[in-house]
Amino acid sequence: MIQVDRRIFIHFDYILILLILPIIAISYFLINELNPLLAHKQLVYYGTAVAVFLFFFLFPIRKTLWLIPFFYWLSIAMLISVHFFGVMKLGARRWLELPFLHYTIQPSEIMKIAFIMMLAYLINQNPPDEKLGYGVKDFMKFSFYILLPFILILNEPDLGSALILLFLGYGVLFIMGVNYKIWLFLFAFIVVSAPLVLANLKPYQKKRISDFLSEKPSYHVHQSIIAIGSGGLKGQSREDATQAHLKFLPIAVSDFIFSFYVERFGFWGGLILIVLYILLIIYLMLLVLYMKSNYLIQTVAASLSLLMFFYSGVNIAMTIGYAPVVGLPLPFFSHGGTSFITFMMLFGILENLLSFRHDRLYDSVKFGEE
Repeated sequence: MIQVDRRIFIHFDYILILLILPIIAISYFLINELNPLLAHKQLVYYGTAVAVFLFFFLFPIRKTLWLIPFFYWLSIAMLISVHFFGVMKLGARRWLELPFLHYTIQPSEIMKIAFIMMLAYLINQNPPDEKLGYGVKDFMKFSFYILLPFILILNEPDLGSALILLFLGYGVLFIMGVNYKIWLFLFAFIVVSAPLVLANLKPYQKKRISDFLSEKPSYHVHQSIIAIGSGGLKGQSREDATQAHLKFLPIAVSDFIFSFYVERFGFWGGLILIVLYILLIIYLMLLVLYMKSNYLIQTVAASLSLLMFFYSGVNIAMTIGYAPVVGLPLPFFSHGGTSFITFMMLFGILENLLSFRHDRLYDSVKFGEE
Protein backbone atom coordinates (compact mmCIF):
# COMPACT_ATOMS: atom_id res chain seq x y z
CA MET A 1 0.00 0.00 0.00
CA ILE A 2 1.13 3.54 -0.78
CA GLN A 3 1.01 5.84 2.24
CA VAL A 4 -0.50 9.15 1.13
CA ASP A 5 0.41 11.60 3.89
CA ARG A 6 1.94 15.02 4.39
CA ARG A 7 5.40 13.79 3.37
CA ILE A 8 4.18 13.88 -0.25
CA PHE A 9 3.48 17.61 0.04
CA ILE A 10 6.70 18.34 1.94
CA HIS A 11 9.02 16.78 -0.64
CA PHE A 12 6.94 17.42 -3.76
CA ASP A 13 8.86 19.75 -6.10
CA TYR A 14 6.48 22.61 -6.84
CA ILE A 15 9.08 24.61 -8.78
CA LEU A 16 8.99 22.08 -11.64
CA ILE A 17 5.22 22.50 -11.95
CA LEU A 18 5.43 26.30 -11.74
CA LEU A 19 7.94 26.33 -14.61
CA ILE A 20 5.82 24.03 -16.80
CA LEU A 21 2.36 25.60 -16.26
CA PRO A 22 3.04 28.95 -18.03
CA ILE A 23 4.30 27.06 -21.11
CA ILE A 24 1.12 24.96 -21.23
CA ALA A 25 -1.14 28.00 -20.67
CA ILE A 26 0.43 30.02 -23.50
CA SER A 27 0.26 26.99 -25.80
CA TYR A 28 -3.46 26.49 -25.16
CA PHE A 29 -4.14 30.18 -25.80
CA LEU A 30 -2.45 29.98 -29.21
CA ILE A 31 -4.10 26.70 -30.25
CA ASN A 32 -7.53 27.94 -29.18
CA GLU A 33 -7.06 31.18 -31.11
CA LEU A 34 -6.15 29.37 -34.33
CA ASN A 35 -8.44 26.34 -34.08
CA PRO A 36 -10.95 25.90 -31.19
CA LEU A 37 -11.63 22.30 -32.26
CA LEU A 38 -7.97 21.39 -31.86
CA ALA A 39 -7.95 23.23 -28.52
CA HIS A 40 -10.83 21.05 -27.31
CA LYS A 41 -8.88 17.98 -28.39
CA GLN A 42 -5.84 19.34 -26.58
CA LEU A 43 -7.89 19.53 -23.37
CA VAL A 44 -8.49 15.79 -23.68
CA TYR A 45 -4.73 15.29 -23.96
CA TYR A 46 -4.22 17.46 -20.87
CA GLY A 47 -6.70 15.38 -18.88
CA THR A 48 -5.08 12.12 -19.99
CA ALA A 49 -1.62 13.48 -19.21
CA VAL A 50 -2.64 14.56 -15.69
CA ALA A 51 -4.07 11.09 -15.02
CA VAL A 52 -0.84 9.49 -16.27
CA PHE A 53 1.21 11.91 -14.14
CA LEU A 54 -0.77 11.03 -10.99
CA PHE A 55 -0.54 7.29 -11.69
CA PHE A 56 3.24 7.32 -11.96
CA PHE A 57 3.57 9.80 -9.11
CA LEU A 58 1.76 7.38 -6.76
CA PHE A 59 3.21 4.17 -8.20
CA PRO A 60 5.72 2.43 -5.84
CA ILE A 61 8.65 2.74 -8.24
CA ARG A 62 11.46 1.95 -5.80
CA LYS A 63 9.73 -1.23 -4.66
CA THR A 64 9.32 -2.44 -8.23
CA LEU A 65 12.72 -1.61 -9.73
CA TRP A 66 13.11 -5.24 -10.74
CA LEU A 67 10.31 -4.74 -13.28
CA ILE A 68 12.31 -2.18 -15.26
CA PRO A 69 14.36 -4.73 -17.32
CA PHE A 70 11.10 -6.50 -18.26
CA PHE A 71 9.65 -3.18 -19.41
CA TYR A 72 12.79 -2.46 -21.44
CA TRP A 73 12.80 -5.83 -23.21
CA LEU A 74 9.05 -5.63 -23.84
CA SER A 75 9.66 -2.27 -25.56
CA ILE A 76 12.45 -3.85 -27.60
CA ALA A 77 10.06 -6.65 -28.64
CA MET A 78 7.53 -4.04 -29.75
CA LEU A 79 10.17 -2.28 -31.85
CA ILE A 80 11.09 -5.59 -33.48
CA SER A 81 7.43 -6.38 -34.16
CA VAL A 82 7.10 -3.05 -36.00
CA HIS A 83 9.38 -4.52 -38.68
CA PHE A 84 6.97 -7.43 -39.24
CA PHE A 85 3.52 -6.09 -38.33
CA GLY A 86 3.95 -2.31 -38.40
CA VAL A 87 1.49 0.08 -40.02
CA MET A 88 2.88 2.19 -42.86
CA LYS A 89 2.24 5.95 -42.68
CA LEU A 90 3.93 8.71 -44.68
CA GLY A 91 6.44 6.26 -46.10
CA ALA A 92 7.62 4.93 -42.74
CA ARG A 93 6.70 1.86 -40.70
CA ARG A 94 6.65 3.19 -37.12
CA TRP A 95 3.26 2.23 -35.70
CA LEU A 96 1.51 -0.85 -34.35
CA GLU A 97 -2.26 -1.22 -34.60
CA LEU A 98 -4.04 -2.37 -31.45
CA PRO A 99 -6.24 -5.42 -32.20
CA PHE A 100 -10.00 -4.72 -32.38
CA LEU A 101 -9.55 -1.07 -31.28
CA HIS A 102 -8.28 0.35 -34.60
CA TYR A 103 -5.90 2.64 -32.72
CA THR A 104 -2.19 2.83 -33.41
CA ILE A 105 0.69 3.27 -30.97
CA GLN A 106 4.26 4.32 -31.66
CA PRO A 107 6.65 1.95 -29.84
CA SER A 108 9.54 4.42 -30.18
CA GLU A 109 7.71 6.78 -27.78
CA ILE A 110 7.22 3.97 -25.25
CA MET A 111 10.89 3.11 -25.71
CA LYS A 112 11.92 6.57 -24.49
CA ILE A 113 10.36 5.84 -21.08
CA ALA A 114 11.81 2.33 -20.92
CA PHE A 115 15.19 3.58 -22.10
CA ILE A 116 15.49 6.25 -19.40
CA MET A 117 14.30 3.90 -16.67
CA MET A 118 16.72 1.20 -17.82
CA LEU A 119 19.62 3.67 -17.66
CA ALA A 120 18.51 4.68 -14.15
CA TYR A 121 18.25 1.01 -13.14
CA LEU A 122 21.71 0.12 -14.48
CA ILE A 123 23.41 3.18 -12.98
CA ASN A 124 21.68 2.59 -9.64
CA GLN A 125 22.87 -1.04 -9.65
CA ASN A 126 26.40 -0.14 -10.71
CA PRO A 127 27.35 3.47 -9.81
CA PRO A 128 30.38 5.09 -11.47
CA ASP A 129 33.74 5.39 -9.76
CA GLU A 130 33.83 8.81 -8.08
CA LYS A 131 37.26 9.70 -9.50
CA LEU A 132 37.69 7.71 -12.72
CA GLY A 133 34.07 7.22 -13.82
CA TYR A 134 33.03 4.18 -15.83
CA GLY A 135 35.72 2.06 -17.50
CA VAL A 136 35.68 0.26 -20.84
CA LYS A 137 33.78 -2.81 -19.63
CA ASP A 138 30.92 -0.82 -18.10
CA PHE A 139 30.87 1.57 -21.05
CA MET A 140 30.44 -1.34 -23.47
CA LYS A 141 27.60 -2.73 -21.35
CA PHE A 142 25.79 0.61 -21.40
CA SER A 143 26.47 0.97 -25.12
CA PHE A 144 24.66 -2.30 -25.79
CA TYR A 145 21.49 -1.01 -24.11
CA ILE A 146 21.83 2.35 -25.94
CA LEU A 147 22.66 1.09 -29.44
CA LEU A 148 20.08 -1.72 -29.60
CA PRO A 149 16.98 0.58 -29.62
CA PHE A 150 18.92 3.14 -31.69
CA ILE A 151 19.43 0.61 -34.51
CA LEU A 152 15.84 -0.69 -34.35
CA ILE A 153 14.31 2.82 -34.51
CA LEU A 154 16.77 3.89 -37.22
CA ASN A 155 15.52 0.93 -39.30
CA GLU A 156 11.87 2.13 -39.26
CA PRO A 157 13.21 4.68 -40.49
CA ASP A 158 13.02 7.38 -37.82
CA LEU A 159 16.38 9.14 -37.74
CA GLY A 160 15.18 11.94 -35.43
CA SER A 161 13.95 9.66 -32.61
CA ALA A 162 16.95 7.36 -33.03
CA LEU A 163 19.43 10.22 -32.67
CA ILE A 164 17.56 11.56 -29.64
CA LEU A 165 18.03 8.21 -27.87
CA LEU A 166 21.69 8.04 -28.92
CA PHE A 167 22.53 11.55 -27.68
CA LEU A 168 20.40 11.05 -24.58
CA GLY A 169 22.11 7.80 -23.60
CA TYR A 170 25.66 9.01 -24.05
CA GLY A 171 24.76 12.44 -22.65
CA VAL A 172 23.60 10.84 -19.39
CA LEU A 173 26.80 8.78 -19.24
CA PHE A 174 28.85 11.95 -19.78
CA ILE A 175 27.05 13.64 -16.87
CA MET A 176 27.38 10.62 -14.57
CA GLY A 177 31.06 10.15 -15.41
CA VAL A 178 33.06 8.11 -17.93
CA ASN A 179 36.84 7.87 -18.27
CA TYR A 180 38.00 10.69 -20.59
CA LYS A 181 40.08 8.30 -22.76
CA ILE A 182 36.88 6.58 -23.87
CA TRP A 183 35.42 9.90 -25.06
CA LEU A 184 38.59 10.68 -27.03
CA PHE A 185 38.38 7.31 -28.78
CA LEU A 186 34.67 7.77 -29.45
CA PHE A 187 35.25 11.23 -30.93
CA ALA A 188 37.93 9.88 -33.28
CA PHE A 189 35.63 7.03 -34.34
CA ILE A 190 32.79 9.46 -35.16
CA VAL A 191 35.09 11.64 -37.28
CA VAL A 192 36.35 8.63 -39.26
CA SER A 193 32.92 7.02 -39.76
CA ALA A 194 30.96 10.22 -40.56
CA PRO A 195 31.42 10.01 -44.37
CA LEU A 196 30.17 6.41 -44.40
CA VAL A 197 27.10 7.34 -42.33
CA LEU A 198 26.25 10.27 -44.61
CA ALA A 199 26.62 8.10 -47.70
CA ASN A 200 24.06 5.60 -46.38
CA LEU A 201 21.32 8.05 -45.41
CA LYS A 202 17.86 7.65 -46.91
CA PRO A 203 17.01 9.96 -49.88
CA TYR A 204 14.53 12.05 -47.84
CA GLN A 205 17.14 12.45 -45.07
CA LYS A 206 19.72 13.67 -47.59
CA LYS A 207 17.12 16.11 -48.98
CA ARG A 208 16.51 17.57 -45.53
CA ILE A 209 20.23 18.13 -45.10
CA SER A 210 20.62 19.63 -48.60
CA ASP A 211 17.62 21.92 -47.96
CA PHE A 212 19.23 23.01 -44.71
CA LEU A 213 22.62 23.70 -46.35
CA SER A 214 21.24 25.43 -49.46
CA GLU A 215 21.31 29.22 -49.72
CA LYS A 216 17.54 29.41 -50.18
CA PRO A 217 15.50 27.90 -47.31
CA SER A 218 12.67 25.45 -47.95
CA TYR A 219 9.08 26.75 -48.26
CA HIS A 220 8.26 25.78 -44.66
CA VAL A 221 11.30 27.55 -43.21
CA HIS A 222 10.82 30.58 -45.49
CA GLN A 223 7.25 31.10 -44.25
CA SER A 224 8.41 30.53 -40.68
CA ILE A 225 11.08 33.22 -40.95
CA ILE A 226 8.51 35.65 -42.44
CA ALA A 227 6.17 34.97 -39.48
CA ILE A 228 8.95 35.53 -36.94
CA GLY A 229 10.13 38.69 -38.69
CA SER A 230 6.65 40.15 -38.91
CA GLY A 231 6.28 39.85 -35.14
CA GLY A 232 8.82 42.60 -34.55
CA LEU A 233 9.64 43.44 -30.95
CA LYS A 234 6.13 43.37 -29.47
CA GLY A 235 4.18 41.12 -31.86
CA GLN A 236 1.07 41.48 -34.00
CA SER A 237 -2.59 41.63 -33.02
CA ARG A 238 -4.79 38.64 -33.81
CA GLU A 239 -6.12 40.34 -36.94
CA ASP A 240 -2.64 41.23 -38.22
CA ALA A 241 -1.04 37.81 -37.60
CA THR A 242 -1.73 36.83 -41.20
CA GLN A 243 1.00 34.20 -41.64
CA ALA A 244 -0.75 31.79 -39.29
CA HIS A 245 -4.40 32.87 -39.68
CA LEU A 246 -4.27 32.87 -43.48
CA LYS A 247 -2.47 29.50 -43.41
CA PHE A 248 0.76 30.66 -45.06
CA LEU A 249 2.62 29.19 -42.09
CA PRO A 250 2.44 25.37 -42.32
CA ILE A 251 1.74 23.22 -39.24
CA ALA A 252 1.27 26.41 -37.20
CA VAL A 253 0.10 24.69 -34.00
CA SER A 254 2.59 21.83 -34.10
CA ASP A 255 6.08 21.87 -35.63
CA PHE A 256 6.07 25.63 -36.29
CA ILE A 257 4.09 26.85 -33.28
CA PHE A 258 7.12 28.85 -32.09
CA SER A 259 6.90 30.92 -35.30
CA PHE A 260 3.20 31.57 -34.68
CA TYR A 261 3.96 32.52 -31.08
CA VAL A 262 6.65 35.04 -32.07
CA GLU A 263 4.36 36.47 -34.76
CA ARG A 264 1.79 37.16 -32.05
CA PHE A 265 4.04 38.20 -29.16
CA GLY A 266 7.21 39.39 -30.88
CA PHE A 267 10.86 39.17 -29.92
CA TRP A 268 10.22 39.84 -26.23
CA GLY A 269 7.57 37.13 -26.07
CA GLY A 270 9.88 34.66 -27.77
CA LEU A 271 12.66 35.57 -25.34
CA ILE A 272 10.38 34.95 -22.35
CA LEU A 273 9.47 31.47 -23.65
CA ILE A 274 13.12 30.59 -24.28
CA VAL A 275 14.02 31.78 -20.76
CA LEU A 276 11.30 29.50 -19.31
CA TYR A 277 12.85 26.52 -21.09
CA ILE A 278 16.36 27.54 -19.97
CA LEU A 279 15.22 27.86 -16.33
CA LEU A 280 13.56 24.43 -16.49
CA ILE A 281 16.69 22.83 -18.00
CA ILE A 282 18.99 24.51 -15.46
CA TYR A 283 16.74 23.55 -12.55
CA LEU A 284 16.75 19.91 -13.64
CA MET A 285 20.55 19.98 -13.83
CA LEU A 286 20.68 21.52 -10.34
CA LEU A 287 18.68 18.52 -9.11
CA VAL A 288 21.38 16.29 -10.61
CA LEU A 289 24.05 18.19 -8.64
CA TYR A 290 22.00 18.35 -5.43
CA MET A 291 20.93 14.69 -5.34
CA LYS A 292 24.42 13.23 -5.09
CA SER A 293 24.51 9.43 -4.70
CA ASN A 294 20.76 9.21 -5.42
CA TYR A 295 21.36 7.72 -8.85
CA LEU A 296 17.72 7.14 -9.74
CA ILE A 297 16.85 10.82 -9.32
CA GLN A 298 20.10 11.96 -10.93
CA THR A 299 19.56 9.82 -14.03
CA VAL A 300 15.91 10.74 -14.56
CA ALA A 301 16.57 14.47 -13.92
CA ALA A 302 19.58 14.46 -16.27
CA SER A 303 17.56 12.62 -18.94
CA LEU A 304 14.70 15.10 -18.70
CA SER A 305 17.09 18.05 -18.85
CA LEU A 306 18.75 16.67 -21.98
CA LEU A 307 15.40 15.85 -23.60
CA MET A 308 14.09 19.36 -22.95
CA PHE A 309 17.32 20.80 -24.36
CA PHE A 310 17.31 18.62 -27.51
CA TYR A 311 13.61 19.04 -28.29
CA SER A 312 13.33 22.78 -27.61
CA GLY A 313 16.72 23.61 -29.11
CA VAL A 314 16.19 21.69 -32.34
CA ASN A 315 12.58 22.86 -32.76
CA ILE A 316 13.38 26.55 -32.28
CA ALA A 317 16.53 26.34 -34.43
CA MET A 318 14.49 24.59 -37.13
CA THR A 319 11.97 27.46 -37.31
CA ILE A 320 14.71 30.02 -38.03
CA GLY A 321 16.66 27.87 -40.49
CA TYR A 322 19.51 26.82 -38.19
CA ALA A 323 18.58 23.12 -38.10
CA PRO A 324 17.07 20.67 -40.61
CA VAL A 325 13.27 20.34 -40.53
CA VAL A 326 12.50 17.29 -38.37
CA GLY A 327 9.35 16.23 -36.56
CA LEU A 328 10.45 17.16 -33.04
CA PRO A 329 7.70 19.03 -31.15
CA LEU A 330 8.30 21.90 -28.76
CA PRO A 331 7.82 20.29 -25.30
CA PHE A 332 4.51 21.15 -23.59
CA PHE A 333 3.87 23.68 -26.37
CA SER A 334 3.19 21.95 -29.68
CA HIS A 335 -0.29 20.54 -30.29
CA GLY A 336 -0.47 16.78 -29.89
CA GLY A 337 -0.88 14.10 -27.26
CA THR A 338 1.95 11.59 -27.62
CA SER A 339 4.86 13.88 -26.75
CA PHE A 340 2.88 15.75 -24.08
CA ILE A 341 1.83 12.55 -22.30
CA THR A 342 5.36 11.11 -22.54
CA PHE A 343 6.87 14.17 -20.86
CA MET A 344 4.17 14.24 -18.17
CA MET A 345 4.84 10.58 -17.47
CA LEU A 346 8.55 11.28 -17.02
CA PHE A 347 7.89 14.27 -14.76
CA GLY A 348 5.49 12.09 -12.74
CA ILE A 349 8.28 9.53 -12.29
CA LEU A 350 10.73 12.25 -11.24
CA GLU A 351 8.26 13.75 -8.75
CA ASN A 352 7.68 10.26 -7.34
CA LEU A 353 11.41 9.69 -6.81
CA LEU A 354 11.76 13.12 -5.19
CA SER A 355 8.68 12.95 -2.97
CA PHE A 356 9.26 9.46 -1.60
CA ARG A 357 13.03 9.54 -1.31
CA HIS A 358 12.87 9.60 2.53
CA ASP A 359 10.07 7.03 2.86
CA ARG A 360 11.38 3.71 4.15
CA LEU A 361 8.49 1.94 2.45
CA TYR A 362 10.11 2.94 -0.83
CA ASP A 363 13.61 1.72 -0.10
CA SER A 364 15.08 -0.07 -3.10
CA VAL A 365 14.24 -3.76 -2.95
CA LYS A 366 16.26 -6.11 -5.09
CA PHE A 367 14.40 -8.90 -6.81
CA GLY A 368 14.40 -12.05 -4.72
CA GLU A 369 14.99 -10.29 -1.37
CA GLU A 370 12.43 -10.11 1.40
